[in-house]
Amino acid sequence: MSHDHIVSPKIYLLVFAALMIGTAATVGAARVDLGPLNIVVAMTIAVIKATLVVLYFMHLRYSHRLNWIFGGASILWLLLLIGMVLTDVISRPSG
Repeated sequence: MSHDHIVSPKIYLLVFAALMIGTAATVGAARVDLGPLNIVVAMTIAVIKATLVVLYFMHLRYSHRLNWIFGGASILWLLLLIGMVLTDVISRPSG
């Protein structure tokens, strides 16, 4: 199996810079009290950073469609598991 696409070092440096900016944003967001929005901001930044890592450093961006299908299936599985845990936690009586 040949890999026809070669990513330039400039792209890697740009992604690295974006990840460093994301890390700084994570630290900055942790120092600001946003109340219940803290988790939303933190998770949004984390998802963006994880997406960059998966797309560029794990080479999913230029891979075959079958890899995209398995990547999407793994995300759907994770969402299903999180949903099941949240269903259990929400249904418990408080006290």
